[in-house]
Amino acid sequence: MLGCLQRPKGSRGGKGKAVDNHDNGDVSPVARGIQGAASDGGLGFDERPSGPSARPDAAAASSGDETVRPRKRKRRKRRKRKVYLRGPQDAVAAGAAAGGGQAAQPSKPAIQRDQVPVDDGARLSYAALDLGTNNCRLLVAIPTRPGNFRVVDAFSRIVRLGEGLSAEGRLSEAAMDRAVAALQICADKLGQRKPKRMRLIATEACRSAENGADFIARVESETGLALEIIDRQTEARLAVAGCGTLVERGTEGVVLFDIGGGSSEIALVDISRHRTPRLADHIVSWTSLPVGVVSLAERFGGHHVTRESFAAMIDAVSEMLARFDDGGRLTEIAAGGRFHLIGTSGTVTTLAGVHLGLTRYDRRRVDGLWMERDNVDRMIDTLLSWDFEQRKANPCIGADRADLVLAGCAILEAIRRRWPSERLRVADRGLREGMLSEMMAADGVWRRRRMGRGA
Repeated sequence: MLGCLQRPKGSRGGKGKAVDNHDNGDVSPVARGIQGAASDGGLGFDERPSGPSARPDAAAASSGDETVRPRKRKRRKRRKRKVYLRGPQDAVAAGAAAGGGQAAQPSKPAIQRDQVPVDDGARLSYAALDLGTNNCRLLVAIPTRPGNFRVVDAFSRIVRLGEGLSAEGRLSEAAMDRAVAALQICADKLGQRKPKRMRLIATEACRSAENGADFIARVESETGLALEIIDRQTEARLAVAGCGTLVERGTEGVVLFDIGGGSSEIALVDISRHRTPRLADHIVSWTSLPVGVVSLAERFGGHHVTRESFAAMIDAVSEMLARFDDGGRLTEIAAGGRFHLIGTSGTVTTLAGVHLGLTRYDRRRVDGLWMERDNVDRMIDTLLSWDFEQRKANPCIGADRADLVLAGCAILEAIRRRWPSERLRVADRGLREGMLSEMMAADGVWRRRRMGRGA
């Protein structure tokens, strides 16, 4: 899936508009760095700050009948206070204090994911890896409050595994080499973290390539990772599972879409009658279009996009959508005000970043953001007015995605025309979060926690 370029460390966390299941209390710099490292992040971070410790004042009690005697002054033995050094800054400050000098404040060091202890909940951690047509992404998390988890490690890299696939029908050697290199990093992280359970999936590129199975065998041989090629229905379900908390109370229907590199999954969700904790239980219809940002850009061109070629892209996707018979399951609901779209792809996160005018991508402001119809129209029109170099220069697009973003906008526009909605909610999350939620729920970690609290 397409996402904004160079998501900086430390940008992960809450949002401008808070997502219901996020704990938006202050978090430590290390935890904030971990949250920022995840490209499409965890569902609920449980990082509550500890309150200040109370020190009761000692009071001397005296009897009213007794003469008040002067207290003997006792020499108190000075106790050396223990100093806990948390990093290089504290070490500098402590050294200056010992020498009686004033220490200059050094600049804040960059937050590294490796600062989080590897054994932090290792026996309770879960891992999810998603190898898509465009990206390789990993999340490692530990469960916290019911329905929530905290990310302790993350990795994301653009590998363009599906580059040239639509023309050749095969994965190229260069693309496979890039993917294996990224997967080796994931394997090293998993070896250090030793998660209790993990799920490692591959999607459209490996599904459709002639040599997809051979590539999976090569990955296992060289990295030790056994990837599972999932079908399109499973991919659609996981996307919905990962975004359940973005559907507010009172909503009756949602069309959730995941625009990938080689395919685009669309799920129709009806929650007008009742709602269970698992949003995926309410999928009434779904489809997977055999088109994504990489394949569409390769077909119509991604560097030089005119309004005419953009319209041709929309028409091509609309023809595929026309063959999808949803039985009118959300027709009445979509006509009301309690219906909206959810986009869990990099296309919509890119639009959101451009809309907010971000100089650097900030997941806290993007994930969960509401965009009105006029906002989306204006952003697509803006991108169409830019040439390749202008798109490349935008910090939320960059060189790796400048040739793909308008193809994603064309897919988005076709979906909006099929299911018109006044509001679109942006989700910087997806398959990995869905896998983590399903594994944790299957193990009953949250159920046991509730029982333990009530005991």
